[in-house]
Amino acid sequence: MYEKTVMVINRAGIHARPAALLVQTAKDFPCEILLERGDDRINGKSIMGIITLGAAYGSEINIIANGRDEEKAVEALVRLFETKFEEE
Repeated sequence: MYEKTVMVINRAGIHARPAALLVQTAKDFPCEILLERGDDRINGKSIMGIITLGAAYGSEINIIANGRDEEKAVEALVRLFETKFEEE
C-alpha cells in the first residue's frame, strides 16, 4: 500500500472536469485506488464517488493505492492536484 496526502489548490475545487481527469488517470493503473476525505473513502475510479466527496478549495485528500504500480498511480494523481488540473 502506498499513500500521499494532497491539498485541493484549484479555486473551483473538485467538480466534473477534475473528477473526470482523476478517473481517466486512475483507470490507467491496475491497482486499487481510493480517495479519502475525512471519514469518507471512495473508489478513485468512480466519477460519481469523487464528485460526492465535495472537495472544495483547501480540502485535504488522502490518495491510497494498493497493488501493482501503486506508487506510479499515486504520483500521477498527485501531479493532477499540483498542476491544479490544468485549469489555471
